[in-house]
Amino acid sequence: MANSTSASLKLTVQTTGENSGTWGQITNTNLLILEQAVGGYEAVALNATTGATLAFTNGAVSNGKNQVLKLTGTITGNVNVIVPDSVEKTYIVDNATSGVYTVTVKTTSGTGVTWSTVDKGKKMVYSDGTNIVDTGLSNVSSDYAPQLSADLNTNANNISFDNTKGIVDDTGNEQITFAKTGSAVNEFTVTNAAASGSPALSATGGDTDIDLTLTPKGTAGRVALNGGGKIQQLAEKVTTEATAATGTLNYDLVTQAVWNLTTAAAANWTLNLRGDGSNSLDSIMDVGESVTCAHVVAQTGTAYYNNLFKIDGSTITPEWQGGSAPSGGNINSLDVYTYTAIKTAGSTFTVLAAQTQFA
Repeated sequence: MANSTSASLKLTVQTTGENSGTWGQITNTNLLILEQAVGGYEAVALNATTGATLAFTNGAVSNGKNQVLKLTGTITGNVNVIVPDSVEKTYIVDNATSGVYTVTVKTTSGTGVTWSTVDKGKKMVYSDGTNIVDTGLSNVSSDYAPQLSADLNTNANNISFDNTKGIVDDTGNEQITFAKTGSAVNEFTVTNAAASGSPALSATGGDTDIDLTLTPKGTAGRVALNGGGKIQQLAEKVTTEATAATGTLNYDLVTQAVWNLTTAAAANWTLNLRGDGSNSLDSIMDVGESVTCAHVVAQTGTAYYNNLFKIDGSTITPEWQGGSAPSGGNINSLDVYTYTAIKTAGSTFTVLAAQTQFA
């Protein structure tokens, strides 16, 4: 009886008593073919327009029998890589071609697995004798569009993001980015809640007392609370300076809510409200918003007072508490001026003001 050939790897199947004097060489070739199938690697150059048909030569080492195939060459159209029908085999395929066209690994008569025009990644596929099937096993870092078919369970592990990377929406626009701090020990904790409870965003970590910072972008940005607010404790930014009130004082609302001057006033002064040295108050406020600030001025035996008021360098006459503007200060005391500026139109403000003596 003559030798036969195996269906998938085209090994020579020897019949008892055949191949006297040559059976050893045939056996060695079969072993080399098996080595190809288990661990063989070959770069297969594709034709620019037609691709390639993998060879499965009977009883011989040939490129289609390798475990790993690297597809190379510059393609100028969509191409196919053909595995003959009836072959059953697994492959790791690396699409290393150049050219923005698809590559499909398929059987002669059946269907296959396609790399998209921009997918130059790796896939593990297998031939079931009729079609080429994608195992779904791939290197995530080379998978251009990984998709979950169920919820992602981290199995008690973390998700790691590179610095300034994060979560995007389904069109690739940024939604959340994460910035890294070296040797960080503090973090956010987000906690959901049962019925009638409130979900929580908390500052947690290794330190005992930790602030929670919400920072809007730009000087005109705001932390907006849509709806009512409930505050259990509030601290405002105070700037204390050993400076005497005199001349024109620029009150920068971007950097403080209370301005405390501890050196006694030296003369009557003009107070000018602004955003800061680079930004006007008008530019950082929307119509319908208000800001309130306090100005603490030390007084000794000779008292002075705020006799002129401006916003962004333009004189404004405030509406003073009690109906009259102050005509002097209070000796040997702290005079506290409070101002509420209400923006009613572009560069237009109503200012409510008060002077209070503390001694």
